[in-house]
Amino acid sequence: MKRILIAASLLTCLLFTGACQKQTTPPPAAGPKKLVVVTTLFPLYDFVRAIGGDKVDVSLLLPPGVEAHSFEPKPEDALRTAKAGLFIFTNSYMEPWAVSFVKGLNTGTITLLDSSAGVTFQKAGVEEEKEEHGHEGDHHHGGGMDPHIWLDFGNAQIMVANIAAGLEAKDPANREYYRANADAYRGELKKLDAEYRVGLSSCGKKSFLHGGHYAFGYLANRYGLKYESASAVNADAEPTPAKLMALVKQVRATGLRYVFSEELLSPRVSEMIAKESGASVLLLHGAHNISKSDFEHGVTFLALMRNNLASLKTGLECR
Repeated sequence: MKRILIAASLLTCLLFTGACQKQTTPPPAAGPKKLVVVTTLFPLYDFVRAIGGDKVDVSLLLPPGVEAHSFEPKPEDALRTAKAGLFIFTNSYMEPWAVSFVKGLNTGTITLLDSSAGVTFQKAGVEEEKEEHGHEGDHHHGGGMDPHIWLDFGNAQIMVANIAAGLEAKDPANREYYRANADAYRGELKKLDAEYRVGLSSCGKKSFLHGGHYAFGYLANRYGLKYESASAVNADAEPTPAKLMALVKQVRATGLRYVFSEELLSPRVSEMIAKESGASVLLLHGAHNISKSDFEHGVTFLALMRNNLASLKTGLECR
């Protein structure tokens, strides 16, 4: 009986101790709250990912695999964006709906950031406002300006600086972290720019033709190349038969061995020009958006641009 009482006493003591421990042990500390950022296009998403690191929760408004130029946000996009602290768009030519979209959410907590502040825009080719099939003055790209500013790596550095400033303003406690990451990423863009200058310095051809919409004007201008596209800056535009025949004649006359197509759009026009001229087709990635597979595998803007350099060196017959 005495042993039973001792055992009972010990059990009571253990239970009491356990209870005390359960009551006094604090719950696991929650991690620091991350700044929620929504971006419109893939380059912005990847820039934020590089600058914000583990301090931000960044998402891409444009679903992977969806072509960018015809995209407009849906009600479910509004619900997701309403939870953000920062909404970053490319520029008013690429996303003319961005300002009214954010204002319409009426949360009062979202900061709207135009990544193009300080960028000098260029015209989207000489024929862009006269494109056929009813696309004149397309609502996505008013004024005939080229919205693809990220394909000039000098512009990309400005965009990175703007994004870093936006993150700092919303989350000043991590200011130095964002600045350090932005400086490092701008260094990577400068390195990429140097690779392009060297890689494209000794080429047999100085012009390239693209069977899609006018997307690579900034890239061509930066490296002293001549560029022509089959369609206007609007990705939904269709070239006329006369324009197609003129491009076929141009490929033959200049001796181009390659015609470029672009991501997430049908290569039909590029293949048609190539077939009629005896050329081959290469991919040139505008990086507006990426496929679901690329997104899942963590493909980066820098990797896409290095793939582009390899394609350009082939297409331009560089040594």
